[in-house]
Amino acid sequence: MCSAKPRSYPGILLSLLIAFCSPFASALQVTGLYDHRVAVNNESDAERNRAFREALEAVILKVTGEHRWLEHPSVADALSNAQSYVEAISYSSEMVELPVPPNSVGASDQSLLAPMVERRFIEVNFAASLIDDLLANANVPVWNSNRPSVLVWMVLQNAEGERTMLTRESNPQIVEYMQDFAAQRAIPIIFPVLDFEDRRNLSENAVWALEEASIIAASERYGADSILTGRLHFTASNDLVGLWQFIFQGEAEVFDGFDQDLNAYLHAPLDRITNQLASYFAIVPEASTQQVVRLRVEGIGDLSAYSALLSYVSGLGLVESVSTAALDGERLELELGLAGNSDQLFELIALDRDLLPIQSSQAGSRGVLHYRWTR
Repeated sequence: MCSAKPRSYPGILLSLLIAFCSPFASALQVTGLYDHRVAVNNESDAERNRAFREALEAVILKVTGEHRWLEHPSVADALSNAQSYVEAISYSSEMVELPVPPNSVGASDQSLLAPMVERRFIEVNFAASLIDDLLANANVPVWNSNRPSVLVWMVLQNAEGERTMLTRESNPQIVEYMQDFAAQRAIPIIFPVLDFEDRRNLSENAVWALEEASIIAASERYGADSILTGRLHFTASNDLVGLWQFIFQGEAEVFDGFDQDLNAYLHAPLDRITNQLASYFAIVPEASTQQVVRLRVEGIGDLSAYSALLSYVSGLGLVESVSTAALDGERLELELGLAGNSDQLFELIALDRDLLPIQSSQAGSRGVLHYRWTR
């Protein structure tokens, strides 16, 4: 069963992370990586220190993308002294719903379905520079806020063999859990709208069979960076049995799923693919050697485009410095100092649609990346 505790998504861009998406979503910017909200019982020092540690754990998990880094000795030491990384705090209260036991007397009474209680929260804002320094000194990779989107297709089969596509209306519990996971790990999980076009392009049986070609074709309208497809069979003995397929960078990986708890069944594949994406895109900050690469961009026709390009490039996580090297008509060349290498920059830019490569190769041998500005 889903947890009954109130859900909150502090600082995360909810419209991007948890909504059933409209077409043409791709890599998405997530915010609030260094902030977290925690429920507290009071405003005592002991409760505040507990909240600081819980919040720092959540922030480290969002920033690195992987649970394993919480066990790093340097990170463990920091967690025991979490207050040293706090930049600001604020308290707030709100009314939240409490669950009603399923067999409660009078549960049919609407007034008993959603009892309300006031809860106290603390919003903890951490100093990003201090956390970045901590992770850099520990050689722990940091995942940039520009994160690859994950499009989720899922078909459910009941004990009678009837199959249905996952929708918010028919399966709110599954969608809610995925929303929670998206917020906790700062990963943009999106869902197909399942309109006439989707249902024409992809049937329940095709999803159940994990037909790779059909799934990729139906997903093109969304421009997602990766695709997670799942099938889940609810057996007569209440076991959850199924298969998952993850398509990323042109490769498809299939793995099975089995559990008796729905949350645990869903957590395993989501955790697996998030770890894979974090491992692929995260870099160790402040690398010992800075690589310099030249970015050649066509289509810079006016001052507005020039300003937008500089803002975009400066916001890329591994770009540490930007300088203008040449300007010739609508062609601009920038010299970038990277906390990484040109291959990583190429992959990061590929998550967006603002810069389209003009040359098929990365041209890494000459340190030049050639693009056209499309915004």
